[in-house]
Amino acid sequence: MKKEDVPQDLGALGKITKEICYATDEAGKYTAQSSNGWDVKSTALDTAWNDVEERIATAKQKVLNNQASPILFFMEKTLMDLEILAGYTGFWQWQIKRHLKPEVFTGLSEKKLQKYADVFNVSIVDLKTMTVNDARF
Repeated sequence: MKKEDVPQDLGALGKITKEICYATDEAGKYTAQSSNGWDVKSTALDTAWNDVEERIATAKQKVLNNQASPILFFMEKTLMDLEILAGYTGFWQWQIKRHLKPEVFTGLSEKKLQKYADVFNVSIVDLKTMTVNDARF
């Protein structure tokens, strides 16, 4: 891409920061060029975030329908999977799968609930009630 062809579409972060793209100058050498963003990239990011929001809403509905524990909601909210959550909590993945069952979750000890609450940066009460203070995320 030539230096003058670097996109300057106002992206999601365009008012906050600029991106660096590499383009060729008049002599054909690569040079760093600042960009406000690219419409195609913004559209892709918006689509991805919409998918994340749908997954969060689906997880919340599963918890409300007693098909899953609140751990699923917070996993989606914090963009974690079983492997990542296992790494942060010290639980085995199979244990977390069990804790995703509402009937198992209700019997968890305070110590185990506190591990999850600490990882998700919420209180145990917030964990149980799916209360989210978005400033934390």
